[in-house]
Amino acid sequence: MHRIAFVAVPPVYAFDLAISQMVLDSAQGYELVVTTAEPGRVEALGGTDLMVEEGLEAASDADTVIVLGGGGREDVDPRVLDLVRDAVESGKRVASFCTGAFVLAQAGVLDGRRATTHWGLTEELARRHPGIEVVSEVFVEDGLILTSAGAAACVELCLHLVRTDFGAAAAAAAGRLAIVAPPRPGEQAQVVQMPLPVTPDESLAATREWALRRLDEAITLHDLAAHACVSTRTFTRRFQAENGVSPIQWLLERRVERARELLETTSLPMDQVAFRSGLGSADSLRQHLVRRVGVTPTAYRQRWKTPSAS
Repeated sequence: MHRIAFVAVPPVYAFDLAISQMVLDSAQGYELVVTTAEPGRVEALGGTDLMVEEGLEAASDADTVIVLGGGGREDVDPRVLDLVRDAVESGKRVASFCTGAFVLAQAGVLDGRRATTHWGLTEELARRHPGIEVVSEVFVEDGLILTSAGAAACVELCLHLVRTDFGAAAAAAAGRLAIVAPPRPGEQAQVVQMPLPVTPDESLAATREWALRRLDEAITLHDLAAHACVSTRTFTRRFQAENGVSPIQWLLERRVERARELLETTSLPMDQVAFRSGLGSADSLRQHLVRRVGVTPTAYRQRWKTPSAS
């Protein structure tokens, strides 16, 4: 079983730990442990303080180390920095939530890499650590090191870990449990320009659901706008504001996710996978999967196909 060790650097965001544990637990393939440099009561932001029983030695045999957000912007316990360095040097996967990126930066493992943190702290991270290419994205994967933005971005990173370790179907199931949208790529913008929550009548959720039921059909921007009863220009603006991506990019992402699920759960020929996911042809399926995942459809199926696939 894959062992994941969370490292709490006080004060920590209790929400980040709770929601990430829920998402990762749903995959039923992880052993989770929470550690800290000084076991005992750990100050938490936005919640009740945590009681952490395990010291950092419990993270030494982890396959993945995740540094929680909240603290870490100033001087960090040298034992935490040593743990992070040792994990990277031994080829383990290392990740951070929010300000946890500052811990990785102080450990020196982000130099020459792309990384992110909460959008309100990206300039500070870049200023204090000029050797890092700091970007304002939901999460960044640079080799075996991953960094994410604040709050809900940790959910996106955890879903990405589940998808990487157990496939798209497992990630989609974890996303449904957490009641979030399907897993999205990390390069999307952190800040979605929606100043106030939209009402059900204003939201484009119904149009998104309409499109998801018709991924095997040709859907144009005009079709989407017509379903929402607005002009294409208005639809594009509102969709971008609600989702952080353009309608066409969102549609392509959903089709690739559908193709991945079909590759994992069925034995359909490649042309049928392409047709049912709306990607058109086997060549198009191959092109998009290689671009998104880095492997061919055949290789992906060999790696992730479930025993019950038919």
